[in-house]
Amino acid sequence: MQRILMVGKPNCGKSLLFNQLTGLRQKVANYPGITVEVTRGKFDKFELVDLPGAYSLNGLTRDEVIAVEEIKRSLADEDTRVVLVVLDATRLAQSLILGLQVKQLAAAQGKPVMFALNFIDEVKRVGEHIDSEGLSNALGSPVMPLSARSLDGLHEFKHALLSMADWPNVHDNKQQPPVDYSDVAARSQALASEFGIQHDIVLKNQNRIDSFMLNNWTGGLIFIAVMFVLFQSIFTLAAPLMDGVEGFIEQAASGVGSLTQRGIFHDFVNDALFGGVGSFLVFVPQIMVLTLIIGLLEDSGYLARAALMCHRPLSFFGLSGRSFIPYLSGHACAIPAIMAARTIESPHKRLITMLTIPLMSCSARLPVYALLIAVLVPADGTFMGVFNLQGAAFFGLYFFGIIMALVISQVLNRFLPRDLEKTDMPFILELPSYRLPHWKPLFQRVLNSGLQFIRRAGPIIFVVSVGIWVLGYFPLNASLEDSWLGQIGHYIEPIFAPMGLDWRYGVAILMSFLAREVFVGALGTLFGMESADEDVAGLAERVQAEGLTPEAGLGLVLFYVVALQCVATVAMLKGESGSSKLAWGLYVAYGLLAYVIAVVVNQCLGFVFA
Repeated sequence: MQRILMVGKPNCGKSLLFNQLTGLRQKVANYPGITVEVTRGKFDKFELVDLPGAYSLNGLTRDEVIAVEEIKRSLADEDTRVVLVVLDATRLAQSLILGLQVKQLAAAQGKPVMFALNFIDEVKRVGEHIDSEGLSNALGSPVMPLSARSLDGLHEFKHALLSMADWPNVHDNKQQPPVDYSDVAARSQALASEFGIQHDIVLKNQNRIDSFMLNNWTGGLIFIAVMFVLFQSIFTLAAPLMDGVEGFIEQAASGVGSLTQRGIFHDFVNDALFGGVGSFLVFVPQIMVLTLIIGLLEDSGYLARAALMCHRPLSFFGLSGRSFIPYLSGHACAIPAIMAARTIESPHKRLITMLTIPLMSCSARLPVYALLIAVLVPADGTFMGVFNLQGAAFFGLYFFGIIMALVISQVLNRFLPRDLEKTDMPFILELPSYRLPHWKPLFQRVLNSGLQFIRRAGPIIFVVSVGIWVLGYFPLNASLEDSWLGQIGHYIEPIFAPMGLDWRYGVAILMSFLAREVFVGALGTLFGMESADEDVAGLAERVQAEGLTPEAGLGLVLFYVVALQCVATVAMLKGESGSSKLAWGLYVAYGLLAYVIAVVVNQCLGFVFA
């Protein structure tokens, strides 16, 4: 299929324009380095290819090098009909650097080029004007002003792009002399001065806001407040949705149970399906709320500011400001967060970041946290008479994980070999303009986060729940403690006894190595089998009734903050580091550290409260 290439610098709105042209649900974010993979979609009869963002063809960072290689390879492809260069109308000079270089390469391959002048709505909002016709004449290629956000000029742009793609390509393979980077930079500045915004009101407005948001005092307070609201929202905003899901599961379990006669199948449906799989669905709203808040930070432009503010404190621990983005992404899932660490220029800092990302409390831990916090903290309790106490406990757990990551980063920074890098790249980060989120892609992303969590965790939890049910149900007519599962649990119980946990928790911990959220499903199955009519969505009440002590519960939840209970994360670390020894060594080290913390907490608090 013949294709149209899309190129542009980060934060130019390329991904959002791609979504508008193809209708695909691609993630759109407002910080550099978000698009490091090629994305494809269908636009009319052509394949639209969204290439990774880059500031110039003189790539400095790893993701820029990947982008440049892909741009050069795609330009040489005979199926390429048109090269679409997306420009940021509010930062025309920076955008034209890549645009001029790509145009030169495209001319050498005989490929026509069109420029999409995005964010024209922001230019109009500040009362400015861009001479797109004059810029088009100067560039020798059509320049189409548009806004992928407000859809201004999008219809005319689509028509012009399809018309150009239908033109017969004139292949002119005559090699042109390369243009020096300084010459391109000077020309782009000259073009922007002549045809672009004459008075950079957008930058002035941004600097006015940044003087407050990035201030040493107010900026720090805003950052702490934003992070606290983030973790507080995970619990409080999701509570009504969780109640709805809980009620639905309860009604479904009751309805299905009434249609089946008592026996193996009846017990399987109630205990294995609704007890195991059903009990983790109640936590999906929390994951969606987490994705929503992070998405708001990304799309508004605040995430890049947070990375800038975090650079100095993170550098003390051997990290850089770029580590903040993988760290924050790790609160959703460690897998993409480890991949996001590729954008860190320094191999030494990149390795430290990857090795400590598993300490960020990912969404898979949310079900475990929510269950144990509901057991340990009263739902109607408040902190300082204002904040929900359970939400404050969530913040404390996330904060504890971050502190552990920083402490271990400091240790790794001292002991990891320094021959990983020859030079340390300076920390350079573009601050995108403040913008309102584009709500449709954001809500699509939120919905997809819930669906992906169900698709990823659902099959694993189903297999584990069925396995636990079989081991706990047989031999027939045997009590739970005398079942196969009980025998295994009692065999390993001495290991978990110092943590104040019985054999059921030990089994659930072992099962959760496949995925942390399996812990909740495993307990749902284990406790549900003792009373099939029990409301499995009220697992927290059942755990309380079984007598989990506060010290053991606190030690258990801290265990899950530190332990690397995720086989997929181990596999990703192995792939990114190229070392099985390093990945599995990290799994063992974090497991032992988590075990020691849980034992110390249980024993010390047990001694204090005895």
